[in-house]
Amino acid sequence: MVEFIGGTLTLFGDPTAVMLFGLGLIGGMLFGAIPGVNMLTLGAVLLPFTINMEAPHAVMLFSVIYCSGVFGGAITAILFNIPGAPENAPTCFDGYPMTVKGQSGKAIGAAVSCSAIGGVASAVVMMAATPLIAGWAVRAFGPQEIFALIFFGLAVSASVGAETLWKGWLSVFAGLIIATIGTDPVGGVPRFNEGSVLGMEFSSYYLSAGIHFIPMILGFFAVSEVFTQAMSIAEGNRKRPKANLEFPSLAEFWAVRFTMLRSMFLGFFAGILPGIGATLAAFLGYSQAVRWSKTPERFGKGELAGVVASETANNSATGAAMIPLLALGLPGGALTAMIMGIFQIHGMEPGPLIFINSSDLVWITFAAMFWANLCIVFLGWLQTKTVVHILNVPFRWLAPGILLLATIGAYALRNLMVDVWVMFLAGAIGFFLRRTGYSAAGIVLGLILGKLGESAFAKSMQLMDYDFLGFFSRPIAAFLIIAAVLTIVSSIWNEIRGRELQKALID
Repeated sequence: MVEFIGGTLTLFGDPTAVMLFGLGLIGGMLFGAIPGVNMLTLGAVLLPFTINMEAPHAVMLFSVIYCSGVFGGAITAILFNIPGAPENAPTCFDGYPMTVKGQSGKAIGAAVSCSAIGGVASAVVMMAATPLIAGWAVRAFGPQEIFALIFFGLAVSASVGAETLWKGWLSVFAGLIIATIGTDPVGGVPRFNEGSVLGMEFSSYYLSAGIHFIPMILGFFAVSEVFTQAMSIAEGNRKRPKANLEFPSLAEFWAVRFTMLRSMFLGFFAGILPGIGATLAAFLGYSQAVRWSKTPERFGKGELAGVVASETANNSATGAAMIPLLALGLPGGALTAMIMGIFQIHGMEPGPLIFINSSDLVWITFAAMFWANLCIVFLGWLQTKTVVHILNVPFRWLAPGILLLATIGAYALRNLMVDVWVMFLAGAIGFFLRRTGYSAAGIVLGLILGKLGESAFAKSMQLMDYDFLGFFSRPIAAFLIIAAVLTIVSSIWNEIRGRELQKALID
């Protein structure tokens, strides 16, 4: 507590530090809300300027950008079905349906509050137990456990947003197949970058890099939503969403307290693991909310617990991601890798000695992340009061803006037109998926987790000399795989029983 108070006084007693704190908070939130141009873009632009900054100021700035950037994408995800970043994609599943039902304020209020709660809790644990937790996580979790965790995540959330279990699994498998396009992670062999369609041969070196999930997310959620709303207008049955600023009540928060606590734990747990971070945390939090809910059929249709689970989990991962970086010198993601670069620019190496040699720098960073997460409540409320009124704009004027923003986001990712074409193709496919009961969320889930899972599986098999039974020699991996298999079997059994019961009632 003495160190934390000292870091806080140092932070707010320095005008330059206060200015950088405010700029990082606002900049991260704004860049996080723009699809395709996220906090990593801001970090890449600012990184060269950190050479002339003092080390505490530079590390603090990027830590604040990390906290506010993860939250920023929730606003556009809820209001316009456009996730600002991959970790906000699960927020779309229930956040946007709540907007359609006139509950946008309630959804954003939950996102703001839970983002702050998850981030603050993560920062507190980060300050209290960084060396101890980081050491355990790196020792206990290798590629085998990471693969098992991803497999479990796929198993428990395969049917999200689909009419039936079978359509949900088909959607996930489609995402997994799309994830294999590109270069093989083991041998570097190109896959599915050439072939023939309708008798016409094609070959594209652009596909050697794979299908990026950002254009797919923009297509499935933003573009397909524009098509869906345009169809509703043509049919004359579209109802304009109501701009609403009513935050959830204490009773509603109390009803989702276990979802919040579970997502907090899962987010923190996923954030500690190097290379995993907030994206997997958000999907795990959401999938477990569905798994433990008494009314899982309400998810994907405007369930407050879905927004709570996603936003609590992804913000809980922010503080946790700093633990392996500071304690062991292992960056957990792209932005923490930039922070590690800042340490090295200023002649320091993250690791156990950083707490002895530069404790003032560490505690300024800890204090900045704590206060940044608290400030999310105020800034999120302020942002909501301005952005939510965009819902009052007629859709015929709003649609071109959404398409333009999505197109810029898709192209800015890699400066490739192929990403723009992928986005519009995904939008057309997503439009028909909605009308046939398949799950766009399942495809995105399969695509994002498929890439992570394939890489972890390849590393695992190499470490185990290609003996699959080696997974069961590691207790954590064995437990997660068995739990995933049992989840699949039980979901199939429940689906079959449900159909039999429905048939009996009809008879």
